[in-house]
Parts: sequence; C-alpha cells; structure tokens
Amino acid sequence: MSIASKRTPSCCSTLIDYCLSLRSLACAQSAHARLIKAGFHRRTFLGNRLIDLYSRLGAVASAAKVFDELPGKNTFTWNILLAGFWRSGDMKRALWLFEEMPERDVVSWNSMISGFVGMGLEEKAFGVLFRMRELGTRASGFTLSVAASCVSSARLAKQIHGHGIRSCLDVSNVVLGNALIDMYGRFRVVDYACIVFLSMGIRDVISWNTMILAYERSGFMEQALDCFNAMRHTGLLPDKFTMSIVFSVCADERNLDMGEQTFALCSKMGFLSNSIVSSGVIDMYSQCGRLDDSVRLFKGLREAEWDAATCNSMISAYARNGAAHEAQKLMVMALRAGLKPTEFTFAIILSSISGRDPTDLGAQIHSLVLKSGSETDIVISSSLLRVYAKWGAIESAARIFSMMTTKDLVCWNTMIMGYAENGHGVEALRTFQEMVKEGAGPDRITLTGVLTACSIAGLVKEGTHIFSSMEVKYKFGPEFEHYVCMVDMLSRARMFTEAMEVIELMPKKPSPLVCVMLLLESCNIHGDLKSAEVVARRAVELQAHSSSPYSVLARIYGARGRWESMARVWKAMKDRGVKEEVGCSWIAVRNQIFVFRADQLLHCGGEYLYSILRLLGNEVQEDIYDLQRDCFMMVLEE
Repeated sequence: MSIASKRTPSCCSTLIDYCLSLRSLACAQSAHARLIKAGFHRRTFLGNRLIDLYSRLGAVASAAKVFDELPGKNTFTWNILLAGFWRSGDMKRALWLFEEMPERDVVSWNSMISGFVGMGLEEKAFGVLFRMRELGTRASGFTLSVAASCVSSARLAKQIHGHGIRSCLDVSNVVLGNALIDMYGRFRVVDYACIVFLSMGIRDVISWNTMILAYERSGFMEQALDCFNAMRHTGLLPDKFTMSIVFSVCADERNLDMGEQTFALCSKMGFLSNSIVSSGVIDMYSQCGRLDDSVRLFKGLREAEWDAATCNSMISAYARNGAAHEAQKLMVMALRAGLKPTEFTFAIILSSISGRDPTDLGAQIHSLVLKSGSETDIVISSSLLRVYAKWGAIESAARIFSMMTTKDLVCWNTMIMGYAENGHGVEALRTFQEMVKEGAGPDRITLTGVLTACSIAGLVKEGTHIFSSMEVKYKFGPEFEHYVCMVDMLSRARMFTEAMEVIELMPKKPSPLVCVMLLLESCNIHGDLKSAEVVARRAVELQAHSSSPYSVLARIYGARGRWESMARVWKAMKDRGVKEEVGCSWIAVRNQIFVFRADQLLHCGGEYLYSILRLLGNEVQEDIYDLQRDCFMMVLEE
C-alpha cells in the first residue's frame, strides 16, 4: 500500500486501477476509505472513477451513494452511473436517471439504446434512437452498430443505413461497415451488403467472413466460395470462423471437392484441433453422403477433446443418415464423458426418434431434460411437443404446451397441427383463437392446420370463413395445401358441387389432380355415382396419363354390379395407353422394411409364409374332422 501512502490524486487513481484488476470489493472499499481520509472523494474525476469501480464490481448501491455525495457532477458522472444501472439490469432506475439528466450527450443515448438491446427490447431501443434524432443529437458509429444488430426488417435496415449517411458518418469504417454487412446479410439483402463491402477502404478478416456469410444466408453459394477465394488472393489469412462458414457452404451445396480442398488447407494451418472447424468438417462429410469419413474424423479425436459442438455434429450426422440408434448411443457416451447435452443435442435426438414405441423413448429423453433443468428452453420444449404430437400422445403434448412460458410461431403451429392430425379439431380451432388473441400472427402452416382441423371436425362454416378471409385478414392468399384442405372439408360434408367450384379456382400449377382424386374417393365413399362420373371426367382432363381416376371409377362401377360400364372404363384406359399404377404396402420389423407390391404373386420369403399357412390349414382341417367325428359318436350313443 505504498502507493496510497503518498495520497496524491494520481496515486489514488492508480490504486483504483489496482482494485479493478483484482476484482475485489473489499479492496475497493479500502481504497474508498483512503480517498475519504485524504479528502479526495469529492473530486469529480476520482468520484467518477469510484462510481465506475463499484459499478463494474456489481455494487451499484455503493456507486449510487458515491454519486449522491459527489458535489461537482459532470456528464461523465451521469453516464457512468447510467451504464452501471444497465449493467446490473436495473432498467427502472436507468430510465429514471436518464430522464433526470441535466444534459445528455451521444454516450447517454448509446447507453440507453445498448441497454434496451441487451434486455431484448428492440422496439424500445429504436424508440430511443428516433427520439434522439428528433432532438437533434447526432448519432455515432457505435449508435448505428448497436441499432444494426437488432433491426427487425429489411426496410428498417435501409432506414438505419440512410440515417448513417445523412449523419455524415463514415459508413466505410471497418467496424460500422462490418455491422451493416451483417445487418443486410441477416435479411438476405445481399446486393446492399455487397455495396457496403466494396465501398470499404480497409477490410479485415471479419469483413470477409461477414460477406461470405451474407452470401451463404442468401443462398448464393457459388458467390460465397468466390468471395473466399478472393480473400485468399488478397493475402489475408482466413481464421477458424472463415473455415466454418466455407464448410457450411460446401455442405449445403454438396460440394465435396471444395470441401476436401478446404479440409486440406485447415490441416496445413493447424485448425483441425479447433472444435468449430472439426464440427464443420464432420457436418460437411455427412451431408455429402460420406458418413464413414465423419465417423473416422470423430473417432480420431481423443475423448478429452470432445465438446458440445463436435458431439452435436456427429449426433446430427448419424441422425441425418438414418443411424438413429448410433446417435442415441453417442449421446449416452457423451453423458458418461461428463458433457452436458445442449438444447441442440436434445432437439436432434428427439427428431430422430422412431420405432415401435417412440413415445417411450421420448419420455426417457423428457426425464433427462427435467434432470438437466432445461425444460424451460424453447428449442427443447418445441422438440418434445413435436414428438408427442407426431406419435399421438396429444395429452402429453398439451401438458408441455400449457407449461411453456414463451411460445413462438413454431410452437403454436406444432400444437395446432398436432390437434388436427390426431382428430381433435375443436381443440385445434380453440388454440388458433388463443394464438390470435395473444397477438401471434399466423402463417401458411398455421392456416393449413386450422383448415385440416375444421375438415376433421366438420366445421364447414368456420373453415370457409377462414379460407375466404385469408388475403384480407392475414395478408397472404391461399396456396395449394389450403385448397386441398378445403376440398377435403367440403367432400366430407357431401358438398360435392362446392368442392368442384373450389377446384376450378385453384391455380394450374401444381396440378389440382390431388384435389380431384380426393373428391372422387369421397363420392365413392358416399355412394354418389352421378357426381363421381363428373369428377372422374374432370380428372382425366387434368391428367390423361394417370390411371388413378380410371381405377377409382371402375371400382365404383364394380361395387354396384355395372360390369359393362366397368369394362368400358378399362377399355378406354387401354385405348389411351394408360398404364395401371401398382400399389404397395410395407411393414417395419426389427429395423428392416418389407415391401409388398400388388402385382407380386410371391413376395420375398413368401414361400415360407405359404408353407406355414398350408400347415395351419391342415391342422384346422384335422380339428374340424375330429370335431365332426366326436359329434357323430355322440349321436350314435344317444
């Protein structure tokens, strides 16, 4: 403490730096006491340093006390305490302090914007930004960088960019330029991102990485690889994030040649020990159909080198290539190695669940989720919801859905579709109404689920209203799947004329034959021969080379004994050169799938089946003979 014994302002400032490096509250309080003893605690500069010290150590109450006791406050004093309140998450006091500030500079406004962004309140952040502009405070590069990180639409992104240009900011600056490229990349406005990138005088590795990522997000995979090659020609060395993005591009494009070249470059640069790069390589190989190479690379890692990223990539590789059992086994091995599963681990495993009793395995994973304390995670909850709904455990799905504190559009859609597909039409419609009431905007998938539910529950009036109001109320028109739902709903209600009118309104592409065949089957079920003949003619007009309408109509005639009409249908089919489509069915037994085609006289292994059937038939005949003999003997005895 020889520094403090000199008791000069500069030595006291050095002592505060020392306390900050130790991250010790006790040391900070001791330094504060020495400042009071030396009479320096009322000096503005040292008072500001003390407020900052207490704020960074989490002692906001002590920082506020120093602030209150400081006589000569300046703008820095107010800004330091404001940042301290935001750092501790005390939004209420931060708002109060901001409104009480006698003078605000750009740092004050930046603190408010970044504080709201940090708490996920993007709308409030933009409210502060617009208020700042209205009051004439000029934004800084940091202001726009923070704003660019949380824009919610491409239109707003362009406004932010334009605001920076009007404020005479150097948008070609590396930090701000990178933020703008990332902003445009998130909304796939790649042409604007490219303009910003080309206007930058100096580009660092982050600039190139962000531009490559913008191309990848926008689906311009070839341009992303060209950008990577251009980066290498400038002499700038790529980093592990560059390689990770390039591997992702190669995986999406199934570009194995480029992927292996990048793999060789990573080997030369020593990047393979990095988990981000190695997980990217595993993912690339698995998506290119080279699961063996993914397994070889993963097994080349020592267990001590495993982390969540590499294990998740390998589990995903197994699941993607149909090796669900291996994926589940690897998760168990990772657990034994002391690795805690992430939300992505659970999501991958849950999506790979199949087999004879999928809900049992889903329940086991659910128990593991509860033990890990991850049940509130929205990704995991959504995955569990999807598994239970998909496999018919709708009560378990509803229980998880009701316990979710945050519900995004995917959760609402999963629950609505789950109810609809499991025959709970009324509950699906009720969930949809609850969703709209809570302000969640439906999308096309939502309305497909709702119309399916209306079809199952026979709610024709409600379904028709939703279908007819889509464009006005939800701002998008009906698509192919919505027409299919409407035809199914009207067919179930025996409203064949109305169903045919809906089919006539359908766009020509894709072909409305699916809807016509749906209506034709419904006519068959309800025994409406007249309507069936009209629909069948329409089906033939739509797709003359499909055997389905001929087969259904012939089956209808045959069921009613109209053999001449049935013969005419088969003859018309033969004259037009239409080949009959062969139906098939399949069954999974012990992870092996057996397919049975309608035109097969003897299936694979069928000789054994028929032998067993003959033996069973012989035994039945013997039992019948024995029974008849016993009856005859009883009659004789009487």
